[in-house]
Amino acid sequence: MPTKIIMRWDVRKETESEYFEFLVHEFIPGLNRLGIGDIQVWYTAYGDCEQKLASGVTQSTEQMRQILDSSDWLKLTEQLQRFVNDYSQKMIPATRGFQL
Repeated sequence: MPTKIIMRWDVRKETESEYFEFLVHEFIPGLNRLGIGDIQVWYTAYGDCEQKLASGVTQSTEQMRQILDSSDWLKLTEQLQRFVNDYSQKMIPATRGFQL
């Protein structure tokens, strides 16, 4: 069953420029290298929730679990957390449409 990871975070104001460079040049390509596709990153313009929501999909739950258990995933998310606060992630079955 296709599986989706949903990640949420707030960008630290003092790292916005470095964060954007990391997101474009390292984080998104890193997700692709790990086998996560259909990557989307959303910005919250208004409301009381995380500033960013990102998601990606794998072909199976097993594949997603292997990725999330890998040292490469740990390294990538640790790098991201240098630029953000309140990082969280969850794994859910992928369905059509916008999922929270």
